[in-house]
Amino acid sequence: MEKKMIAGHDIKPGKNITDHIHVEGTELHVPHVMICGKEDGPTVLITAGIHNAEYVGIQAAIELSNELEPEQIRGNVVIVPLANRSGFENRTMSMVFEDGKNLNRVFPGDKEGSEADKLAHLLFDSFIKNADAYIDLHSGDGFESLIPFAYYLGDTPSEDISKKMIDCINTQYYVRSKCRTGGAYNLASIHGIPSVLIERGEMSLFNRAEIEADKSDIRNILTMLGVLPGTHHIYPKQALTEFDETAPFTGCWYPEKKAGERFNKGEKLGEIRDYFGKSLYTAFAPQEGVILYQCSSLNIIKDGPMIAYGVPIFD
Repeated sequence: MEKKMIAGHDIKPGKNITDHIHVEGTELHVPHVMICGKEDGPTVLITAGIHNAEYVGIQAAIELSNELEPEQIRGNVVIVPLANRSGFENRTMSMVFEDGKNLNRVFPGDKEGSEADKLAHLLFDSFIKNADAYIDLHSGDGFESLIPFAYYLGDTPSEDISKKMIDCINTQYYVRSKCRTGGAYNLASIHGIPSVLIERGEMSLFNRAEIEADKSDIRNILTMLGVLPGTHHIYPKQALTEFDETAPFTGCWYPEKKAGERFNKGEKLGEIRDYFGKSLYTAFAPQEGVILYQCSSLNIIKDGPMIAYGVPIFD
């Protein structure tokens, strides 16, 4: 078996590692678990909590880190259950507490930058670049309703395997993304590491069914990659192109549709009003599609997330 070093640890067959790694130049520490199989195989990275209030993935990752055993697997499973720990402990939603930056917008990071930049740099340098495949777990933020779906990045050296990973995820929709900047899984894909992002859960809530669904998807991907024994299951799903709108005003938001609801071209999707009830902006559908996620709080902030929808792709 080829010798491998991840986050300062020698990866040895049959070893279980539970530790924190310090982000140099900050007070940040990143918890991680490594389950090292006794047989050779790929190294698969799982991250959660890059957005720290997206709890479904965090809990699923914690539970998997305690359920997977070296005797079960080939290769290695590396789990970072809470990437943005300081944000979690200070309840900052998507932001790193110390500098107010959105961690999933600053990859590959900067060793000389602020806390979020340094954290992103460490996550890539110590974990992501050492993986043979990567699964990133997300949800709707505290103000976002969302239906389960998944992303992978198109036009990359790893696209074929990434698409096979997508096929293992039990959702109705997936997005072949074109976004090549800022995100962890995007960066991994560009560097030739097959990667997917799973979205499941909303409004910073979680329940047992959602946690188990995340865990089931991950186990199915691990089976397809040959890390776990058995036969994987393929879930047919609809391909979408994603579009999103940010809010043009700060005010009160009144969505017309629910996440997962389909709409026709020209339908009203929502309205922003001021604090006297006067309309400031009305969002109309420019084309037919389905709501993937949207702001579902009364307050909405200018240039912040408002609505994202998918338009079906037909071959």
